[in-house]
Amino acid sequence: MPRLRDTPLSVLDLAPIRQGGSVSETFTNTVELAQQVEGLGFNRYWLAEHHNIDGIASAATAVLIGHVAGATSHIRVGAGGIMLPNHPPLVIAEQFGTLETLYPRRIDLGLGRAPGSDGVTMAAMRRDPRSGVSDFPDQLDELRRYLGDATPGQRVRANPGQGTHVPIWLLGSSGYSAQLAARLGLPFAFAAQFAPGYLFEALRLYREQFQPSQVLDEPYAMVGMPVIAADNDAQATYLASTAQQKFLSLIRGHSTRALPPTESLDWSPQERAMVSQNMGAAVIGGPDTVREGLERFLEQTQANELMIATDVYRQVDRKRSFEILAEVWRT
Repeated sequence: MPRLRDTPLSVLDLAPIRQGGSVSETFTNTVELAQQVEGLGFNRYWLAEHHNIDGIASAATAVLIGHVAGATSHIRVGAGGIMLPNHPPLVIAEQFGTLETLYPRRIDLGLGRAPGSDGVTMAAMRRDPRSGVSDFPDQLDELRRYLGDATPGQRVRANPGQGTHVPIWLLGSSGYSAQLAARLGLPFAFAAQFAPGYLFEALRLYREQFQPSQVLDEPYAMVGMPVIAADNDAQATYLASTAQQKFLSLIRGHSTRALPPTESLDWSPQERAMVSQNMGAAVIGGPDTVREGLERFLEQTQANELMIATDVYRQVDRKRSFEILAEVWRT
């Protein structure tokens, strides 16, 4: 059974914009957090592509990755993920080839096939609404060719990009990407931070169908999960109401900026159940509760790595959460 202290921990930053805050504040907070967790020994710092969402500032994901990599020294920085059907593979290869050249052996490229936004925004980006459904494997193959060594007669090359071999991960919340990652022998990351329902089936499919490749000899699964740590359980539960309000807003059909924590929520039993489902993988509490929750989660998933998302209103509380998590992790 994997032990917590031997399991790499990483960070997923959704670059949240809080009510009363600004995009500039969010970028400052992102750099501060990346520098903090680098000092605490975390393995990766990933940012995710979302568009036309008022409360998320990471739309220009590659640009923000470069900003974070430039403000840190050794932590791996990457995308968790880039929604490949939104972009020509050549452009992604050039962007991440540039990042890899600037920050050698520090860049990760996690890929998803969802739009990262609503249907109207998807149409504005992709033009073809069918993109990403049936042609994702072809797009992935094209991207991998641009990042790999050039082949004789190759007429279009990514420059920068060609030969950089930026590590590629497949991301998902269902069995599709799990099975594709298994077939290609690539690392797989499951998004349990917002859709934990299919977690165990996706991990089973990935591990059972995995085929060794030049990238991996055996499967490597990372699981994203929400963790909110505070000095005691009551404080952590209070802080978690910010994430609950976010999911409640999405259930009601609209997105908001991160809202201050609250003692109580005005929701129906059905809405409460749906929010609880979204946060089904969450570990929330004081140090002892967090330790027990993470150890139990590792035992259940046998994850090779955990990627932590901490959605709270104040930067000081987010940084304190990671301090506590690091203490729990190393003791």
